[in-house]
Amino acid sequence: MATRRTFVRGLAVVAGAALAGCSSSGGSSGGGDGESSSDGETATETAESSDGGSGSEWTETSTVEMTDGLAYEPKNIQVEAGTTITFENVGAIGHTVTAYEDKIPDGAEYFASGGFDSQQAAKDGYSNGQKGNITEGESYEVTLETTGTYEYYCIPHEMNGMVGKIKVV
Repeated sequence: MATRRTFVRGLAVVAGAALAGCSSSGGSSGGGDGESSSDGETATETAESSDGGSGSEWTETSTVEMTDGLAYEPKNIQVEAGTTITFENVGAIGHTVTAYEDKIPDGAEYFASGGFDSQQAAKDGYSNGQKGNITEGESYEVTLETTGTYEYYCIPHEMNGMVGKIKVV
């Protein structure tokens, strides 16, 4: 059974990597480098912009699609403070939008689909009945007022690299 599970996980990782290959090879490892300070954002933006791939640049949009390829598209967005961001599930697989509690700007309000007030509450809610799950054709909205960089992920697909960033200016 463990061998089959390992094989299935491997297929999921390979499929996710194949679909995300054009956007970024950094996946979640590149997300932990930057802090919420201006200097960290500038360094991260410069490094990401030099990659050349569309998923690694900052895209000015207020809509993020959640796909069956286990990805947020675009992966990195930039909006003005006070903008409402809409996460739309355009595939058949359910997803969540869950902020990393320690990777949002100081003083910013925490956000997660399902209305949870902490990362642990979101994880617990998802574990107990998939609360916060956004199903096919549904969406989740959040309005961000505090400037800085916010990092977020999909609870069931984080291991597949389903992570994203929002830069609020």
